[in-house]
Formats: sequence, C-alpha cells, structure tokens
Amino acid sequence: QVQLQESGPGLVKPSQTLSLTCTVSAGSITTNGYYWNWIRQPPGKGQEWMGAIRDSGATDYKPYLSSRTPISRDTSKNQFTLQLRSVTPEDTAVYYCARGPHGALGRTSEFDVWGQGTQVTVSS
Repeated sequence: QVQLQESGPGLVKPSQTLSLTCTVSAGSITTNGYYWNWIRQPPGKGQEWMGAIRDSGATDYKPYLSSRTPISRDTSKNQFTLQLRSVTPEDTAVYYCARGPHGALGRTSEFDVWGQGTQVTVSS
C-alpha cells in the first residue's frame, strides 16, 4: 500500500525559503499514470492545491504561485520536494503531499493517497 510522508521545518522566518519533502513508500513516483501533488490548508480556510510533478518529471503549478514554488524530485530516493520562496505569515498552513491520477490535476477530492500533513508556521 502506497504511503506518503511529509518532512520539513515546523517554523520558518519571514522572507526565508521553505523546503518540504515528501517520501513515498511502497510505490514509485515514476509509475505511469500519476501526479504527485502539494496541497496546503491555512488555518480556518479550505485546501489549496499548489502544484504537482508528473510521473514524467514535468511540473504544473497554480498560476499565482508558480514563480515561488518550484517542485523537484529525487527518483533515487523516491522523494519529491516543494520549495516556497520568500515566505510570509500568510504561508502558515498545514502542508500535505498526495497522489492523484492523470486527469485529476488540481482536483484534490480525487487524490487517492495522502500524507498526514505537516504544520508550518511562518513567524519571526
């Protein structure tokens, strides 16, 4: 059974770069047919899809975040990583990684495997 686990710092200072890694087990991030996604949920708000890396290695982003949120992967470690640049307190959220099938880009309700989420707080 595929499992995802997020890791990263719980606290980041404003203007810094946040780096989060998702480690995938019992499945490969190069398996044809899937996107590997980052989603966040700020306190008191709904989920926001941020971007994804495909099985091919190509990336897709929510347009207004694209310049701040490069997503990369390390296939040797079966991990994919989100970097969020120039963070502000508005980036405080629980961050999730999740697997989604082709055709469900950005549609979080169709993602079938989720990590447990990691809390990130941006504060000086």
